[in-house]
Amino acid sequence: METKSKVLQILKANSHDFVSGQRISDELGITRTAIWKNIKSLRDNGYTISSVTNKGYKLDSCPDILTYEEIKEELKTKFIGRKIVHFNSTNSTNIEAKKLAETGEKEGTIVIAEEQTLGKARMGESWYSPKGEGIWMSIILRPEVGPEFAAEITNAAIEAVGKGLIKIEPNIEIKKPNDIVLDGRKICGILTEIDGELTLLNYIIIGIGINVNQEVFPQNADLKVTSLRICRNKAFSRKKILCDILNSIEPIYVELITKIKNKKI
Repeated sequence: METKSKVLQILKANSHDFVSGQRISDELGITRTAIWKNIKSLRDNGYTISSVTNKGYKLDSCPDILTYEEIKEELKTKFIGRKIVHFNSTNSTNIEAKKLAETGEKEGTIVIAEEQTLGKARMGESWYSPKGEGIWMSIILRPEVGPEFAAEITNAAIEAVGKGLIKIEPNIEIKKPNDIVLDGRKICGILTEIDGELTLLNYIIIGIGINVNQEVFPQNADLKVTSLRICRNKAFSRKKILCDILNSIEPIYVELITKIKNKKI
């Protein structure tokens, strides 16, 4: 765990009171200057932190961002989402995930962004991914099965995402192989990209885009696209949706790969 996360953990554990710089220094073995730098970094990420001379620091509020620190208490997985590479903005989480996968990044690591500037959809289309209004993520998987099972893994992913979403909206519909719709319009899409040899997948990237709290879409956006907020006229917790989905994906994925390896599929 990086130092910034440890500082945040201490502040969260004492959120109703101030924590002295000396206490943080003693617990983490870092200097006051290092503490200040980490506090500044947390503030830059949207955390509201009070500081008072002779009292220390107090966490006042947490931002609506999809970092590991913000979801770990509700995460029930063993490996999926246990490492999250978070970007405030990036071109495409699939592109970033592929870079990591090529350098040996472990299975279950997730790349997630608050905003994508070049969000990818199927057939070379783009996916509108505004800052803080949806869930834009890519999951690195290393199933150790043949490439002929990539479609099965995609099917499992869309089913798992649907299972997670149905907990907050019972009327969603899965449109295989890649979409989830609500009121006849798309709220979620999946883009799967693979790398492998004739007999073995090196890795598979499951890119997931979920329209959560958008209130408007660009004029050039696909008319068949909508968001949960537009459909239900209320805001939704991105953190809850993310946790529900990750908690659904892992057991479904593990069961599928076990069946494949036991030659039951």
